[in-house]
Amino acid sequence: MLARVCSAAVQGIEAFAVEVEVNAGWGDTTIVVVGLPDAAVKESRDRVTTALSNSGFKVPMGRTTINLAPADIRKEGPSFDLPIALGMLAASEQMRPDELDAFLIVGELALNGAVRPVRGVLPIALRAKADGRSGLIVPAANAPEAAVVEGLNVIPVANLREAVAFLEGDLPIAPVRVDPARLFEEPGEEEPDFAEVKGQETVKRALEIAAAGGHNVLLIGPPGTGKSMLARRLPGILPPLTLQEALETTKIHSIVGLLRPGQALVTRRPFRAPHHTASDAGLLGGSMHPTPGEISLAHNGVLFLDELPEFKRSVLETLRQPLEEGRVTISRAAGTVTFPASFMLVAAMNPTPDGKMPGESRCSPREIQNYLGRISGPLLDRIDLHVEVPAVKFREMAAGQPGEPSAAIRQRVIAARQRQWRRFARRPGVHCNARMTPRDLKAFCALDDAALEMLRMAMNELGLSARAYDRILKVARTIADLAGADRITAEHVAEAVQYRSLDRQLWG
Repeated sequence: MLARVCSAAVQGIEAFAVEVEVNAGWGDTTIVVVGLPDAAVKESRDRVTTALSNSGFKVPMGRTTINLAPADIRKEGPSFDLPIALGMLAASEQMRPDELDAFLIVGELALNGAVRPVRGVLPIALRAKADGRSGLIVPAANAPEAAVVEGLNVIPVANLREAVAFLEGDLPIAPVRVDPARLFEEPGEEEPDFAEVKGQETVKRALEIAAAGGHNVLLIGPPGTGKSMLARRLPGILPPLTLQEALETTKIHSIVGLLRPGQALVTRRPFRAPHHTASDAGLLGGSMHPTPGEISLAHNGVLFLDELPEFKRSVLETLRQPLEEGRVTISRAAGTVTFPASFMLVAAMNPTPDGKMPGESRCSPREIQNYLGRISGPLLDRIDLHVEVPAVKFREMAAGQPGEPSAAIRQRVIAARQRQWRRFARRPGVHCNARMTPRDLKAFCALDDAALEMLRMAMNELGLSARAYDRILKVARTIADLAGADRITAEHVAEAVQYRSLDRQLWG
């Protein structure tokens, strides 16, 4: 007898439908899995047969052929265990197959028949809804994640017998319901606060501008000045995630397996801080079968690269495309996939190999130049703000009065972002000043004569590139938004130029 079960697999961050066909025929008892399965899928034969026996079912006798269609796309992971087991039971007439077509089914089986959680359930739930399925049968631990998709009946099952009893109508299981709005209201882990940072008012101002416009930042200063401390507090002043952004972020974290058991949605902006020994595959994504890397895990959040010159230059150069386009395309023998990678880059570095400023360093000019030369000019041009982080003075450290809290800074950032959302309402793909195109710069960054003259002088004296010219305009537009101004003035341009001068003092 032939049975069909609907399932799904993930490629990139999107899911595609997989039809599990099971045919129970005559011949020697054997199980064959076809349809381009990987090793984990091939091993499902042993897991499924043992789970069937331990759940009180009979393993079909004769030749059982399992086909995973479409056969030209590689199938990975153990998520096909449950649909294969149900297909084998239907093909051997141990259960009625009437309800199998109504549901999309995924789940890994333990040897005792328990259903274990799998990765990528959120993209699979979105695929089930797009395909018009009335419901989705998933492991109980994955049910909250799938239930954030509205209009889909998510049925949690704990073991194989429970799934069979539900499909035959002997065990009613209520669909899991999740209110996404309530998830955003739930208190999460306490975030680091800017009030804990003593001094560094200039750096705080630069980070506020970066958060308001989505700009990239480079922090340059000696060790112990608080560069990492400041960077880790940046997510706390960013605007809250929208539901669409939360879904995009959760899809990526679900595929990689970073969601906690029972976690339905990522409701806080991610902060990723890979070590400087990370490879290009670890940062960009890849391996034999492309998976998201650190820059995609930082999507809609912050990517912090501490000790920037210590990263391999080849690794840093891979950042250029994502910084410009907000996505990364990876090509491997197994196929080509595109992952979203719209993040804020915050990098930190020492000005010289021994950590001191150039005038105080004992390193030779050649050693300093070799150290700074690890960062290419094109990458520097893609970083909007270059900020010096000086040593904190004693009187600032000894002061008992806390600094301005993140909540107050965040309100100003949200107000500036709201001006940008209204401005770019008719510009798909542009949601903040950092993402403006040349056409947007012409439309929204007009300068009066005084501001234009200020910019001309800065370009001539600092020898800035054309890309740096665009970055100054974007930062100036953000400074004007923070001030509630409709037009960019010379004052806004002067402050924006200030954040492009430090790199020329060091690298120029």
